[in-house]
Amino acid sequence: MYNQSHADSRIKGLLDSMTPISLEEMGGIKLMNRLDTKYVASKEQLVQLLGMVQDKYYVQETLERRIIPYLTTYYDTQDHLMYMMHHNGWARRMKVRVRTYVASELTFLEVKNKNNHARTKKKRIEVPSQDDFRQTEGAHELVQRKTGLDLDRLNAVVRNRFDRVTLVNKGKTERLTIDFNIGFHNFETGHDHGTDELVIIELKRDGNVFSPVCNLLRDIHVHPTGFSKCCIGMALTDPDLKQNNFKPKLRRLEKINGRCFIDHEL
Repeated sequence: MYNQSHADSRIKGLLDSMTPISLEEMGGIKLMNRLDTKYVASKEQLVQLLGMVQDKYYVQETLERRIIPYLTTYYDTQDHLMYMMHHNGWARRMKVRVRTYVASELTFLEVKNKNNHARTKKKRIEVPSQDDFRQTEGAHELVQRKTGLDLDRLNAVVRNRFDRVTLVNKGKTERLTIDFNIGFHNFETGHDHGTDELVIIELKRDGNVFSPVCNLLRDIHVHPTGFSKCCIGMALTDPDLKQNNFKPKLRRLEKINGRCFIDHEL
C-alpha cells in the first residue's frame, strides 16, 4: 500500500494531468433530480480511479487549485438529537453546520434535510465567519424553518478539516466529490482524530442517468455505502456516545488503515 506522502503525490500528479473546469463553467450544470451515492475507499484505490478517468472527467479548478481545503463545524442539541436521528436509522434526518471554503475565504451556515425518499436538500446563507454567524440576518429563521429547533439551543459538537477534489463528467450530467485527509476535533471531549488513508467519494447525478464511474468503482472493488463525516467524527472522538449502529463503518475504516480505531468491547 502507498504511504500517505507517496499517495498524496500521486493523487496531485494525476489531477494536474486532467483538463480543468472553472467554477463558473460548473454553474451551468443543473442536476434537477439529483441522486447522491456515497462510496468509501482508500487512497490507493483513489490513485487507481484517477488513472482510469483521465479522459472521461474534468477536474474543478478554483484560484489555480485543484485540491481545495474545507473546514466544517457541526452543531447539535445537548442531547445530540441530530446524531441520534442518524444513528437510530431515521429516514428523515437533518444537520446544521457552518462550512468555510478555505481557499476563497467564504463561509456559509447550512442546513441539510434528508427525506424518507433518500433525497437530500440543502439551504444555506453566507455568514461572516465560523464564530460570528448567529447574528447574521436570517440565520435563526433558517434553522427554525428547516429543523424546528432554536439556533440558540445548538452547540458546536465536532469540527472536521479535509481536502476536496471535484470531478465533472464530459457529458456534464454528474459531479463527483472526493474527500480525503479528513481530521476531526470534538468540542465536548477535546479529542482529535485523523483518518489516514480514508477517502469518501460522493456521486451526484441527474436521476438514474448512466454514470461511467459506477462500473469503474466496482472494478476496483469500491461499492456504495452510507457514511456521515459528522457522525463518524463524533463516534471516533467520543466513546461515551451510543454508536453500535456505526460499528460496521468504524471497522471498515480500521480495515482501510490497518489499525484499530475503536474499543470492540463497547
